[in-house]
Amino acid sequence: MQSPSVLPPSITPSELVDLARQAGAEDAACIPVEASRLGEEADHIRSVLPEAKSVISIVVAMNREQLNAPARSMANLEFHHAGEEVNAICRRLALALCKRGHKALAPAMGFPMEAQQFPARIWPVAHKVVAVAAGMGHMGLHRSVIHPRLGSSILLGTVVTDIDLDPQADPSGIGAPLEGNPCFQCKLCVPACPVGAISPDGAFQFTACLTHNYREFMGGFADWAESLASSRSALEFRRKSPTHEQVSLWQSLSFGANYKAAYCMAVCPAGDDVISPFLRDKRGWRDRYLRPIEERVETVYVLPGSDAESYVTKRYPHKPVRRVSSHVHPRSIGGFLDSLELAFQPGQSKGLDARFHFRFTGCTETDGTETIDATVEIRDGGLEVERGHRWDPDLFVTADARTWLSFLAHEISILRALLTRKVRPRGRISLLAAFGRCFPL
Repeated sequence: MQSPSVLPPSITPSELVDLARQAGAEDAACIPVEASRLGEEADHIRSVLPEAKSVISIVVAMNREQLNAPARSMANLEFHHAGEEVNAICRRLALALCKRGHKALAPAMGFPMEAQQFPARIWPVAHKVVAVAAGMGHMGLHRSVIHPRLGSSILLGTVVTDIDLDPQADPSGIGAPLEGNPCFQCKLCVPACPVGAISPDGAFQFTACLTHNYREFMGGFADWAESLASSRSALEFRRKSPTHEQVSLWQSLSFGANYKAAYCMAVCPAGDDVISPFLRDKRGWRDRYLRPIEERVETVYVLPGSDAESYVTKRYPHKPVRRVSSHVHPRSIGGFLDSLELAFQPGQSKGLDARFHFRFTGCTETDGTETIDATVEIRDGGLEVERGHRWDPDLFVTADARTWLSFLAHEISILRALLTRKVRPRGRISLLAAFGRCFPL
């Protein structure tokens, strides 16, 4: 047990926020790890630092005009510089707390992450979850956090520490959720998204955004590498990946991965420091920020047979479409079931009303069990997934887990899996193909 003379000096929540601002944060707030609004994120925070008692959410403002530029090179430069600034601020804050005798660490703003866990969760701490819980903003329709003053033009960081906050001694220093959402549903982000990932009703198609916007990250790079490895000649590879795409990827590998879009942030007028010009001239705002994005000729990357492919073809016929693979291949049955909601394509499910029962045998150690039963129901363009079997199915599929995962990774065909009886459907067999169309990979 430590003697009182070596105990870390006390620090109040407001002093903690002041330290964050002194380190360079535009805004900051702290929150106890035990706060209920952090939910299951608290477990991830403790896995990073078992002694964690609190987290500090920090906000860094970006140059809005640079972020708004139609030329993505300028916007990406701003993302890179601001991201480096976030990491530097969090590092300075963590070091300052350590010098005071506390334990503190700063997960990266973006990369590096725990990439060996891909495509499962690779980020140690979810900065957006922490920021919303600490009152730094609310999630907008475009799935970015909107700060009440700075709007969408921000990047987030988090510092995890063992400091035990005392809300009674200093209640003003602990962040509380915002009462209102700065996102006022102008919905400019809907037409700005070239793949239709953002719906006016609030729905979001994760794989559409991932496949295009993050083309030169993670799965997109894996797809490029496999295209290279499978090509029989330089000419064949050039047909698969034109020279300008190779140069673009080289740029990302050399100077930092570049987003293909992030237009949703560029057109967002939310935030007290931003909204006045939009309210004075809404048409002028659209002409200034949205129209150049809509008119821009650019390659759009989509999954074959996806809702995104249909959207781009109809909404932006002047934008060339490239069919690619996401390479988001689950490595466990639990990962497969968790991914269904993210991969689901409502447009491809039209006319399908069916209940599927799955029984996976020989599951991996990651799943923690030998057999997993699951029910997947697709009706009226909606999806429900739950463990166990419920009601009578229209199709019952028994599958060897490793074979099913190999099929999802395009390592074996479904025909081979059926012929070897590693996948055994019972019921309306045609529903198996219909199921597949709803989850393109």
